[in-house]
Amino acid sequence: MKLGPINVTSAVLTLALLTGVAAAQGPRGRGGDFFGPMLGRMSDVLDLTDAQQAQIKQIFQNGKSTMKPLWEQERQSHEAMRQLITSGKFDQATAQNIANQEALIHAQIEVQHAALSARAYEVLTADQKTKLAQVIAKHQLQMQERMQQHSQLAPQ
Repeated sequence: MKLGPINVTSAVLTLALLTGVAAAQGPRGRGGDFFGPMLGRMSDVLDLTDAQQAQIKQIFQNGKSTMKPLWEQERQSHEAMRQLITSGKFDQATAQNIANQEALIHAQIEVQHAALSARAYEVLTADQKTKLAQVIAKHQLQMQERMQQHSQLAPQ
């Protein structure tokens, strides 16, 4: 099965979702665990070996040093917006500046997480990558169905 650039990107992003959704959330991840049950689920779905699990875990553990300062910047940005909202002196321009800064920080987090996920994707065998592509296709179909349901329920 040949994957195009869009499918590879989707596969990598889904791998990121499966392995490190907590990583993307930073310290807010459930239980503070960098992987938690997500690595276990991915292991079950893709039949990862113990060695693969260890490699993937190490990739994301090594990425913590890059991600941690970004998470802190994101937290500070959230705090600045909260302070602006509750100050009683809301200013549209200030809010826009904070939002723009937060968008830049979030983009950096996404890029770093994608880089880590791409490294984790390379740990997979060809069969596991094919299985992952199937999981992605199923997930995309489910998301399309949900979007369609939501659009039908929304008031016109």
